[in-house]
Amino acid sequence: MSADKHGVRLRQAVLAAQDLPAVCAQLESGLGVSEPFNDPGVGLFGLANAVFAIGDCFIEVVSPTQEDTAAGRYMARHGGDCGYMAIFDLEDLDGARARAQELGTRTVWQVDLPDISATHLHPADTRGAIVSLDQSRPPGTWRWGGPEWIGRTGTGAPGRLVGITLAVEDPPAVSALWARLLGVPADEEGVLQLDEGSHVRFTPTAGGGAEGLVEIAVEAPAGAGPPVIEVGDASIRVLERS
Repeated sequence: MSADKHGVRLRQAVLAAQDLPAVCAQLESGLGVSEPFNDPGVGLFGLANAVFAIGDCFIEVVSPTQEDTAAGRYMARHGGDCGYMAIFDLEDLDGARARAQELGTRTVWQVDLPDISATHLHPADTRGAIVSLDQSRPPGTWRWGGPEWIGRTGTGAPGRLVGITLAVEDPPAVSALWARLLGVPADEEGVLQLDEGSHVRFTPTAGGGAEGLVEIAVEAPAGAGPPVIEVGDASIRVLERS
């Protein structure tokens, strides 16, 4: 593995929203994405969802369909729509799972399928968002994106997922924690540098607000939509792709 490749990609960023169709319409008009995958499997968690492919990465919106769901409680703490989860695709998932156990990070859900494995970590332990440690088999495939991505690569809208920003009470400490969990370096500003030029940034919470995923940076074709798409206390920052 080269010095600038760490075997960790940011594959999916997840928002939680009360009005799923309305937020989907925002993403479709602002990013040029369309035809999301609606995964019936999230019904296990009392949710409906929409997963949009952009490049070979994904933006997902989840919405509670019943009372007392983890996502609903999370949204209540944030006062409504918000960032929710970051999903990473790792070459060495076993190593990441071992590091999470060593750090005492609780697992809230885990699955191992022939084409993908996933481990969701408790947001109270990871700080800022649910972290999902995944491994696609073969690399580049992505079951969570829908049938055309199972065991093969599909085709998303033009663009790519560039990075995420999390607001936390102690950015240096949380940066160090995520760097340890993912097995990647942090630069002098505490930014985690991932494969494909993507990143994870940490910023202080404002005025004692809740910790959370506050920004998703996405490249989209020039003129696709507004430079910022607001979804509750989170935003999608659109970088022009020529």
